[in-house]
Amino acid sequence: MQTKYLAKIFVTLRPSVLDPAGVAVQSGLQQMGYDNVENVRIGKYIELTITSNDETKARQDMNRICDQMLANPVIENYRFDLIEVETQTGVF
Repeated sequence: MQTKYLAKIFVTLRPSVLDPAGVAVQSGLQQMGYDNVENVRIGKYIELTITSNDETKARQDMNRICDQMLANPVIENYRFDLIEVETQTGVF
């Protein structure tokens, strides 16, 4: 039985990595009068659908996909949520 999962992936820079885009946004917000905003960090949000025989295999595949394609593990962290969206049986 195959199950489809919606993967919601969040990729962010590691805390030790300078985030020039975040600094620029924070500066812009402060110039607009938002002095109560600090520590702005910019990241990526990605959604994809993955089909797998079970959730454990889907999670293993998602970790490999994130490590190999969606995130740079040297400077970025990632996390993802899997949401079951459809289960398909072999009966047609």
